[in-house]
Amino acid sequence: MSNVGSSMDARKALRMPGWDSMSIDDWKKRENIDESKRIKLLRLSHMRYMHSDLSEISQFLLDFGMHVVHQTDDTIWWRGYGSEAYIYVCEKGPEKKYLGAAWDVEEASKLPGAGEIETLSDSPGGGFRVTLHDPEGFPINLVYGLKPAETRKLPEKLIYNFEQEKSREGAFQRFVDGAAAIHKLGHYGHCVVDIQKQIKFYTHNFNLVPSDFMYVPSPEAPNGRKEVGFFAHIDRGELYVDHHSFFMSSNPTGHVHHCSFEVHDFDTQLLGHKWLAKKGYKSVWGVGRHVLGSQIFDYWWDTTGFMIEHYTDGDVVNCKTPIGFGLAGAEGLAVWGPELPQDFLD
Repeated sequence: MSNVGSSMDARKALRMPGWDSMSIDDWKKRENIDESKRIKLLRLSHMRYMHSDLSEISQFLLDFGMHVVHQTDDTIWWRGYGSEAYIYVCEKGPEKKYLGAAWDVEEASKLPGAGEIETLSDSPGGGFRVTLHDPEGFPINLVYGLKPAETRKLPEKLIYNFEQEKSREGAFQRFVDGAAAIHKLGHYGHCVVDIQKQIKFYTHNFNLVPSDFMYVPSPEAPNGRKEVGFFAHIDRGELYVDHHSFFMSSNPTGHVHHCSFEVHDFDTQLLGHKWLAKKGYKSVWGVGRHVLGSQIFDYWWDTTGFMIEHYTDGDVVNCKTPIGFGLAGAEGLAVWGPELPQDFLD
């Protein structure tokens, strides 16, 4: 029997063995979601990390495909070629520390339990920021009023030849070695101790809705299922958005898992993998293709010890896309790719 691939309608895909689904409207009713009490997120903006050696991490991020847009003595802002003013912020400090992701919000407001509103006077694009923390102490940065950057030149779309469709007539595929240029920040995720409490916090306080849940059999849990993985997208109604901008997985300890950045295509990703390997950086897992979200993935350790990913060809969903429920396990993480390493799950 030969392998086969298909760009399959989501409803049909979620009828495959081992999967079932629920509409987003039915899930909102089940969870008693009050839309009026949710903070409206527009998009995922950037990541913030503290690094003790800015010179070392800067070389890594250059080799990863970002470029500096602004810097001071203790902070460096990095961007891609998309419209975000910046997508990654390095802040110098005495230790390795996760400072949270930042989300663009629809309107500015002072939130109960949040810190003071900060004016981002030194940051490219300006704007304001307020930081709050989830029940497990993870920081959440909400930003408002950031001016977008001008999108830089997009990479060329390659022409592919297929068995009976040879569109690339008299033209050859040629490539230049180098870093995989980053387009934008796509998603990030946390390992959490109490996933149900965390899911309730994020979905009741923000317009985040599940794209997929992963579960394990459990006689004590509702419907005999214990949810151990949660992949969420921003609820923008009928507007199509990335399959997940945020995810969480159950773990004995709470910590950031990884952040992920979009690159142009498969060739870009493989050439980027080759470039990072040649520079001597440590690969985590990749290159492969995920099941959830369908992305082609490539995970690396940065020089401080944070996990970071290149991805391409991810799914997009909207309010009419059903929520998937699938059995957790290694076979549910990748369609193809290298063997799953243990440190990816830690």
